[in-house]
Amino acid sequence: MKLYLDPGHGGTDPGAQGNGLMEKDITLDIAKIIRNILEQGYENIDVRMSRTSDITKSLIQRTDEANSWGADFYLSIHCNAFNGQARGYEDYIHSSLSDTSLTGKYQDIIHTEVTMLNNLINRGQKKANFHVLRETAMPALLSENGFIDNPDDAAFMREPLWRQKVAQGHVNGIVKAFSLKPKEVMPTSIYKIIAGSFKSKENADERVMFLKAKGIESIVVRTSIAGAVWFRVQAGAFHEKENAEKRLVEVKSAGIIGAFIINESTASSPAAPKDYPIIGKTHLSPEQMNKYAKKVNPNAINLGFYYTSFGDHYGIRGDIAFAQAMLETNFLLFTGDVKAGQNNFAGIGATGDGASGASFDSPKDGVLSHIQHLFAYASAKPLPPGYPLVDPRFHLVERGVAPAWTGLNGRWAVPGKNYGESILNIYKSMLSDSIQDLEEVLKEIDRQSLS
Repeated sequence: MKLYLDPGHGGTDPGAQGNGLMEKDITLDIAKIIRNILEQGYENIDVRMSRTSDITKSLIQRTDEANSWGADFYLSIHCNAFNGQARGYEDYIHSSLSDTSLTGKYQDIIHTEVTMLNNLINRGQKKANFHVLRETAMPALLSENGFIDNPDDAAFMREPLWRQKVAQGHVNGIVKAFSLKPKEVMPTSIYKIIAGSFKSKENADERVMFLKAKGIESIVVRTSIAGAVWFRVQAGAFHEKENAEKRLVEVKSAGIIGAFIINESTASSPAAPKDYPIIGKTHLSPEQMNKYAKKVNPNAINLGFYYTSFGDHYGIRGDIAFAQAMLETNFLLFTGDVKAGQNNFAGIGATGDGASGASFDSPKDGVLSHIQHLFAYASAKPLPPGYPLVDPRFHLVERGVAPAWTGLNGRWAVPGKNYGESILNIYKSMLSDSIQDLEEVLKEIDRQSLS
């Protein structure tokens, strides 16, 4: 399927303006997100954009290009303006077409999907004699995504998460209208920097403290080598080999001569831990989760309460979801494409090649989206009521396909061959720390009873 995607206006033509915003900027951002999601997530889709930057391009140039290319569908993204009072979303097909035409059927589908996600007043499906609808040789739709001169609609437009949702709504409509199939996600490499392996956890902890003093964050990972338990010091994990090599230079410059890189997708991996279902009761407390994160990153924000409360609400293992967040964010250090200000703790939408993924208004919403995304994978049931749907990719998931954590292998955004096992290894480390804490408490009780 060939999609000609047309972000309205551009260059010397700013389009509608209001509340400090210009239409040409909003439409370009939404269109780029649509393109990225479709190209990275679906098979047999070829997207050509009328512009990918702030350039001037005439309407004739746009429609001629789409016609010459032989596009199957023309989608023009716009924002509206009127009198500062009007609000809402509407979309258009050409006035000569009937509601039952092929274009009319596409409009029905896309309109439904967009209005499910955009939080705007629904102004309905309309018809007009716009150039891009009249001069195109293929079915064409023009969407007007809110009124930029209305302060309430403009407040939405200003938010990256809203633009992500609007784009996702258009994507969902195109996917349904043209029966697009999701791509099979291939495993990717994860490059881990190993800064020492020890039989004693105390020695591994000392190495972590040494590296911390040098400004290098690291963690202790329990692993099995030749049937024996070892404690490896891992000084970062990266999807890009170049970034891993930079960290290796830093580690060696700190005095760790024997440091090296392992590729998780090709290196012999430790014995996989026992699998766990995603649905289940959260066992670790918020305090235990927060304490574990702060061992690696003392500046880590406290997320344990959200993972416990939302996990309990949806019946998801909140403590293992927290371990997944530690894996995705490198213990909230955010050394990958997703940055801290996005409040995206699960890498939702971060599909590689620099795509930063979704952004959320608060840490609370970020965790809620993470738990909802896991629910989509683990269960085919409707979402329990009580909270709004904030996961922008919930409807892209094949429901109930991964009831267990290792079922996420090959399915999550950047899974890796042992993605689920890696999550569970972190969870086992969390359990180990909690048991050690309990043992220390019991020892202190014994000491007090003897004194």
